[in-house]
Amino acid sequence: MSIQEKQQPAPPVGPEPSPAAAGRAAHRRRTIWIWVGRIALAVVIIGGWQLCTNVKPDGKHPLVDPFFFGMPTQIWDSLVTLFTNTEDASFGSIWENIWVTGQEAVLGFLLGTLVGIVLGLLLGSNKYLSAVVGPYIRIVNSIPRIILGSIFIVAFGLGTFPKVLLAAVLVFFVVFFNAFQGVREVDQNLVANVRVLGASPLQVAIHVTIPSAMTWIIASLHTAFGFAIIGALVAEVLGAQQGLGLIISQAQGKFDPDTVFACMIIIAVFTLVAEFLIGLLEHMLLKWRPVNKSEAQAI
Repeated sequence: MSIQEKQQPAPPVGPEPSPAAAGRAAHRRRTIWIWVGRIALAVVIIGGWQLCTNVKPDGKHPLVDPFFFGMPTQIWDSLVTLFTNTEDASFGSIWENIWVTGQEAVLGFLLGTLVGIVLGLLLGSNKYLSAVVGPYIRIVNSIPRIILGSIFIVAFGLGTFPKVLLAAVLVFFVVFFNAFQGVREVDQNLVANVRVLGASPLQVAIHVTIPSAMTWIIASLHTAFGFAIIGALVAEVLGAQQGLGLIISQAQGKFDPDTVFACMIIIAVFTLVAEFLIGLLEHMLLKWRPVNKSEAQAI
């Protein structure tokens, strides 16, 4: 044995990290870098926006006119004012308006989801009903939602009910078409085998059809809640006594884009919280489903 070989350091002693531990460490690193990228993107967008509203190449006019597009610092001031100054607010406390809009959106979301799931499962399972009712659903779906909102307000007034109806209509079509298609995608061989074993139509629906379509239905809920918010806001802009849509409408009349953007931030936070809760619901209802590669890599 040569002198060089004798002087070589000994290999490190200790257990090697398990594949599971290495995977968790890699996941933590990936999560950290994703959040770094998200924060950096927000800084670039907000900082660039603020910079463009202050830079004046010709000495007079900024690159982005804050009168029309707002300014991040002024939007923050408007957001603080909404939550602190309630004496001069003709629409009441901001918390009351958030509650009104949230209530309308949640009730519309629940109503539209319930009706969409029931009709989607029913028409997807029954070809005769699908052929009879299908054209009418497509006709109603072709009507612009703002027209439906005007009809609801004329018919039911400025209260909560027309806002809930419009939100429910927007949610209904998203959930219905996903539930309908989810039923159509059920493995018919599996349905036939269950029927051969003596299962009743109700048992087939409970144990085969609904669980198979649940993936489609849950996927639609993430989009449907955003439409519920849109429906409630559009109805409030058309006519309301309270709500974030009313604040946005009044700010628009005063040419106040900062308050409009401040309300958009409130709506975004509310929607993200609802999205998180829907994600928890999805995790509980779809525990039986194997995790695919894309979901395993998601945060």
